[in-house]
Amino acid sequence: MTEVVTWCSNDYLGMGHHPEVRAAMHKAIDDGATGAGGTRNIGGTNALHVELERLLAALHDKPAALTFTSGYSANLAALTVLGSLLPGMVVLSDGDNHNSMIEGIRRAGCDRVIFEHNNVADLEAKLASISPERPKLVVFESVYSMSGNISPIGEIARVAKKYGAMTYLDEVHAVGMYGARGGGVSQEMGVADQIDVIQGTLGKAFGMQGGYVTGDTAVVDCIRSFGASFIFSTSLAPVLAAGAIASVSHLMQSQEERRLQRERVTEIKARLTAIGLPVMPSQSHIVPVFVGDPVKVKTLTDRLQERHRIYLQPINFPTVTRGTERIRIAPGPCHTGAMADHLLAALDEEWSLLGLKRQAQAIAA
Repeated sequence: MTEVVTWCSNDYLGMGHHPEVRAAMHKAIDDGATGAGGTRNIGGTNALHVELERLLAALHDKPAALTFTSGYSANLAALTVLGSLLPGMVVLSDGDNHNSMIEGIRRAGCDRVIFEHNNVADLEAKLASISPERPKLVVFESVYSMSGNISPIGEIARVAKKYGAMTYLDEVHAVGMYGARGGGVSQEMGVADQIDVIQGTLGKAFGMQGGYVTGDTAVVDCIRSFGASFIFSTSLAPVLAAGAIASVSHLMQSQEERRLQRERVTEIKARLTAIGLPVMPSQSHIVPVFVGDPVKVKTLTDRLQERHRIYLQPINFPTVTRGTERIRIAPGPCHTGAMADHLLAALDEEWSLLGLKRQAQAIAA
């Protein structure tokens, strides 16, 4: 077996390996909390599910939370329900929203309007064109995973409120990573109370599996009652819920993982820029490096794995638009200085061998 160093994991803080998390999962197994044994409505609700949902609601300072087997399922159920139950609903969706959000809105069968990515003026113009009597829902993300962009959450919430629209914020790439307690970018910006529904995942910075939504009790109960991917899916395994409880609880208290992760990101961005690699502008923990060719980006990642034991994945269409192919680096607290040196040397070498462009200036996606 050949060991490789992964630089693209969504386990951003290494919590999937944390001793407190592993201990909690071992205890849950010893206590018999392995499989759920059914859907949440038919024998599949465990005390650990209830405890986790209370904790997630507290994380986001919301009255209620509901867990799912994945973040994809959470978006699919929540947006299908919210888009379909109110007559005349119009959903306004950011142009760069994730596929799970797009599919949830599509399944709702309601009217939908796409606004330009992170463009508050365009959102306001589109909201102003809709009859004030119609219910409206603004759907967007906090951190866009393939570009590293962060949305102007407070401004979007302000404009939505001005036109009587609800807000739905996907924080999957931000929970655990931002905010004093890991509640996401909205918590870090101090605007979480201005968002009606916050959706998150347990499968990235919390190092587990599963997704969730948080919001007012009536909204969460509505999703619980009508969300197909909640009603008809076997519950999240209680052992995973136990691990998630330990991970969320730890990151609500500890700043160390976030501090180390930000140090690694700052270092890697600076060193990539210093050797002339085209680091795409990113305000977040995600470090995208522009390649712009689907064949060369695949060749690059193949060579990194075969020659240097470095695991990175090519990011191609349809995840990103054609011509903007890239690698996506996710430095974390478990990456050592020696690992960083090895990554930079390997990228420098292979970039030259493949004749890839070196540019100091920012490249827009």
